[in-house]
Amino acid sequence: MLLGVLFCVCLICSNLLETKIIQIGTMTITAGFLVFPISYIINDCIAEVWGFRKSRLIIWLGFLINFMALAIFQVALVLPAAPFWQGAEAFQFVFGLAPRITVASLLAFLVGSFLNAYVMSRMKVASHGKHFSVRAVLSTLVGETADSLVFFPIAFWGLIPVEELLKLVVIQAVAKTAYEIVVLPLTIRIVGALKRIEQTDVYDEHISYNILRVREI
Repeated sequence: MLLGVLFCVCLICSNLLETKIIQIGTMTITAGFLVFPISYIINDCIAEVWGFRKSRLIIWLGFLINFMALAIFQVALVLPAAPFWQGAEAFQFVFGLAPRITVASLLAFLVGSFLNAYVMSRMKVASHGKHFSVRAVLSTLVGETADSLVFFPIAFWGLIPVEELLKLVVIQAVAKTAYEIVVLPLTIRIVGALKRIEQTDVYDEHISYNILRVREI
């Protein structure tokens, strides 16, 4: 439950931060980089301890919560502002995500998150539960690459040069995977603690990877 709540909070924060592009040295990334990789780490923890079916449930829950938050933002935007309020332009800038940004974000989240959970699950079965570090890094690399390949073309095609778009895709995927590697010692400790506390270590053998079978938990 706690991981699920944190997962949803990270997604909502990421959407609000994703429209700002920041530059660190020569590297250009979106501000969503601050929190979005955390959702993949949580996804890895859930897939490793409770299996793909629980990950599937949390991913769809995150999607619905994210969609609800975006819908509430839009309702707030269309409501008339008080005549004396001077923050309309800033409010619009922060919460007025363009429809293409919204679609890009939601689609990229679903594709990236499910691929991350799938790779993590299949590699765990294939490796008989060994090499968690390798599984965590590779699943994140696959998920983040897919996320970037979906998000940036939909969100920014025609708005920024193609070469910059390609750079953003590559840099985001590599930087977020590097993020995973840096915090990997902490992730390993969390996973170990969760397995001891929950007394569970699920192997996804003979399950359906159909992402729509949410009731199978």
